[in-house]
Amino acid sequence: MTSVVQYGRRRGSSRSAEETTRMILPPDLRQVTVLSKAEWLRIQDELNQVNKDKESLREAAKQREALHLQSKEVVKLWSNTIAGQRQKKLEAKKIREQIEEEKRKLTDIEEAKYQEQKRKEAIEKAKTQLYYQTDRVKGLHRALLLTEVLKEREAQIELKQRIKSASKDLDKDFMDMVKTRDDEALRQEQEKALQKKLDRQAVAEGLKKQIKENEMARERQKAEIKKNGEEIQHLQELYQWEQRMEEERQAEQKRNLMQAHLEHLHNRDLIRAAEEQKQKAEEEQRKCFLSVKQKMMKLRKEKETEMFREAQNRRESIINKLTVKQREQTVSEEGRIAKAVAERDAKQAQQQREEEEKKAAMLTSISTHRQLMRQEKELMDKMEQQNTRDKFQAMKEADRIFSEKQQLKAQRIRDDERKLQNFNVTLMAEKHAKNQQLKRDDHAFEAKNAEVIVEEEKQFQLYSQHVISSAAAARRNVFPLCKAAKEGIGAGLGPGFSGVRPSYLVQDSSGAQMPKYVSGATQNIKKLNEAVDIQEAKRRLGFTW
Repeated sequence: MTSVVQYGRRRGSSRSAEETTRMILPPDLRQVTVLSKAEWLRIQDELNQVNKDKESLREAAKQREALHLQSKEVVKLWSNTIAGQRQKKLEAKKIREQIEEEKRKLTDIEEAKYQEQKRKEAIEKAKTQLYYQTDRVKGLHRALLLTEVLKEREAQIELKQRIKSASKDLDKDFMDMVKTRDDEALRQEQEKALQKKLDRQAVAEGLKKQIKENEMARERQKAEIKKNGEEIQHLQELYQWEQRMEEERQAEQKRNLMQAHLEHLHNRDLIRAAEEQKQKAEEEQRKCFLSVKQKMMKLRKEKETEMFREAQNRRESIINKLTVKQREQTVSEEGRIAKAVAERDAKQAQQQREEEEKKAAMLTSISTHRQLMRQEKELMDKMEQQNTRDKFQAMKEADRIFSEKQQLKAQRIRDDERKLQNFNVTLMAEKHAKNQQLKRDDHAFEAKNAEVIVEEEKQFQLYSQHVISSAAAARRNVFPLCKAAKEGIGAGLGPGFSGVRPSYLVQDSSGAQMPKYVSGATQNIKKLNEAVDIQEAKRRLGFTW
C-alpha cells in the first residue's frame, strides 16, 4: 500500500473534507510517494517477469549442488571409506605398474644393447664372409689350397719312395701270395660260374613251365572271351528285339492316339451339331415366346384401354359434380385469384428488374473485362518489345563478352607460350646443371672408387703378407701365394695397371679371352714404343702442329 505524506494538515480534520479539498484544489507538486521494500521488489519482479518460486528452487538446487560437491571434496580425502580404499589400491597399482615399467625399460635397454652387439657381430661376420667371397681373396685361398696340395703331394711322393725302398725284399713273397690268392679266386670264380649255369638252367626250365602255363591260361582266357562274346551277341540280339517291340508298341500307341484324336474330333462335330440344333430349338421357342408375349401385351393394352375408358367415364361424372360445386366456390375464389394474379405480376416485375440489373452488371463486367484484356494485350506487347530489346542487348553483351574472352584466351595462350618458353629455358639450364653435377659426381665417384681400390689393395696386401708369412713359417711353397698376391683386382689375364688386371677378348664369335704373354722383352718394347709426352710423339710421327 502506498502512503502519501501531506504538509499542513490539521489534526482532527475529517477525511471527506480533505478529499473534497483535494478534488477542488490543484495537485500539490510537493507530494512524494514512499514505497516499502517488499512492494518495490514485487514491482521490479513484475516488470522483469521474475518467478520467485523458480528462483528459490534454482537457488536451493545450486546450494544442494554446492553442498554435494563440498561433501565429495571432504570425503575424497578420507581413507577409511570404500572410495578411499579404492583410490589407495589404484594408486598402489599405478606405483607397481610404474616400477614394472621401469624394470621393463631397463630390460629393453639391456636387450637393445645385446641385440646391437649381436648385429655388430653379424655385420662383421657378414663383411668378413663377403670379403672372403671376393675374387682376389678366393684366388689367394686357392693358391693357399694349392700350396697345401703341393705339400701333401711332396709328402705322398716321399712316403711312396720310403714304401718302395722298404718293400723290395717282400715283392717275391708278395707276388707268390698274390698268385696263390689269384688261383684261389679263379677256382672260386669257376665254381661260381658253374653254379650260375645250373641256376640259369633251372630258371630256364621254370620259365618254360611258366610259359606253358601262360599259354594254357591264354587259351582259357580266349575261350572265356569267345563265350562272353556269344553272350554279348545274344544280349545284343535280345536288346534289338526289345527295341523293335518297343518301337512297335510306340507305333501302336501313336495309332491309338490318332484314332482317339479322330474319334474326339468326330464327337466334337456331333456335339457342335447337337448344340446348333439345340440353339435352333431354343430360337424357335424364343420366337414362340415372343409371339405369345406380344399377344399378351396386346390383350393387356386392350384391357388397359377399357379400364382407362371406364376411369374416364368416372372422372367425367366426378368433374360434372365438381363443376357444380366449383361454380359455388367461384365467387369466393375470384378475389383470391385476383390477389394471386397481382402478387404474381409484382413478382414477375421484380424478377424482370433483377434480370435487367444482372444483364447490365454482366455487360458492365464484359466491357471491363474487354478493357482489361486490351490493357493486358498492350502490356504484353510492350513486354515483348522490351524482351526483344533485352535479348538484342544481351546478344550484344554476349558478343562483347565472347570477344573479350577470346582476347583473354589469346592473351592467356601467349602467356602460356611465354611461360612454356621460360620453363623450357629453365629446364634446359637445370638439365645442363644436372649434367654438370652428374659429371662432377662421376669424377668424385671415380676418385672415391680409386681411394677404395687403393684401400682394398692395401688391406689385401696386408692379409696376403700375413698368409704368406704363415705359409712360409709352415714350410709351404709360397710361389702360388706370391703370384696370387700380385694379380690385382679383376680376373683377367692382361697386365696389371694400378692394382687392376683387365680382361681382353678376341674379336670373333667365340668371345674367348686372350692369353697372357708378358715377358721382359715385351715390357722393354712397350717402354720404347709407349709415348710419355704426346708432343714428342707427334714430332716423332711427323706432325708439325
